[in-house]
Parts: sequence; C-alpha cells; structure tokens
Amino acid sequence: MHHLILYSKPGCHLCEGLEEKLRSIVNLPLQIEIRDITTRDDWFQAYQYEIPVLYWLQGETAIPIPRLSPRASVAQVEQMLQKYISSNC
Repeated sequence: MHHLILYSKPGCHLCEGLEEKLRSIVNLPLQIEIRDITTRDDWFQAYQYEIPVLYWLQGETAIPIPRLSPRASVAQVEQMLQKYISSNC
C-alpha cells in the first residue's frame, strides 16, 4: 500500500479533480490522506499558492511528487505514479 498525502482546501476544483483521479486508480494500491491547508497555519503558509500538492510517504519521509497536469487522465496519473514510486524505492 502506497501512502499519499494530498494538501488541499475546500472548494479547490484542481484539488477535487486530482483526488477523484487518485481514488479512481485501481492497479496501484493507494492510501490517500487529505490534508486541508485551512486547518493549520503552517500548511496554509506553505501551500496556499501551490495546491494541489502531493507527497508520497516512504517510511517517515515525505517525498514530493512532481505537479500533475489537471488535464492528465486517470491512466496517465496512474502511470506517472507507478514510474515515480518504482524509481524511488
């Protein structure tokens, strides 16, 4: 199971679109943790202009995943994640 952290905020259509695509992936076991940046000032300050921001949690280390195009299909997102995760294992 691959643990992903998605920094998001309510009403962000890009965040909602990425979350929907991540939840649609079937060939890669994912645990998706959504972190609402409006609940913590440090998250808000860090990500307010960058969301959605995605990290892959490998052990205790959060590794940033390169920004995905909002136009990427579910298959493209899955392929990029598989490639990224396998190259960082």
